Amino acid sequence: MEAPRLTLAIVGVLLLALLAAFVYWRQVWFFRNPPRTPPAAEGILSPADGTVVYVRRVAPGEDVVVIKEGLAATVRDILKEDERDPKIVVGIFMSPFDVHYNRAPLPGRVSLIRHHPAEGENLYMGMMHLRTLLHWLPLHAGSPHIVQNERTVTRFDGEHRGEPLPAYVVQIGSRGVNGIESHYAVGDRVERGAVFGMIRIGSQVDLIVPAREAMSIRVQPGDTVRAGETILID
Repeated sequence: MEAPRLTLAIVGVLLLALLAAFVYWRQVWFFRNPPRTPPAAEGILSPADGTVVYVRRVAPGEDVVVIKEGLAATVRDILKEDERDPKIVVGIFMSPFDVHYNRAPLPGRVSLIRHHPAEGENLYMGMMHLRTLLHWLPLHAGSPHIVQNERTVTRFDGEHRGEPLPAYVVQIGSRGVNGIESHYAVGDRVERGAVFGMIRIGSQVDLIVPAREAMSIRVQPGDTVRAGETILID
């Protein structure tokens, strides 16, 4: 009788430890917000921690990615509004273990904050999570959440290399997300690398900026980036 009781006690302790670890991750560690120092070098910063899942310089109406046969994503599909100029688009997947606070890619003033509900069912992002873990290219394949899920679009009217430049940050929520937060209002000034919002649990964040000839893209799919520190475009 002693052996079964000991086994049950061990199982109970392990279950309690797992429960405690989950509660700590969900209520404490998930909300960590480590300090970040933007680099002195000029450049447009990553708005999110995570893995780069696509990077494209696209013409108006051109597909950013083909998600699966018969389903592609254009800038309009991601942004939910028409943009006629060529764009650079960088998609970043944030796993449940990444820091989920989002930071301004450049200094500027918030000129738009717009929430778009899901077009149909809000989907999980399990396929993208799996592909990023396995580094299974293309990382965006089989992930219709890119065009379907709820999102908040924030536009920063800022400067890059002394010239005016608008930058859009698109926070895309997963089905399990408990909220997309914006910490600023339209008209507020935000410094480069400052926290402007967050998404709870797994999610995706896209950066969209006008494509200028002199711009150089510094990342590629599979790269790990840090919000407020990694230069995506210079």
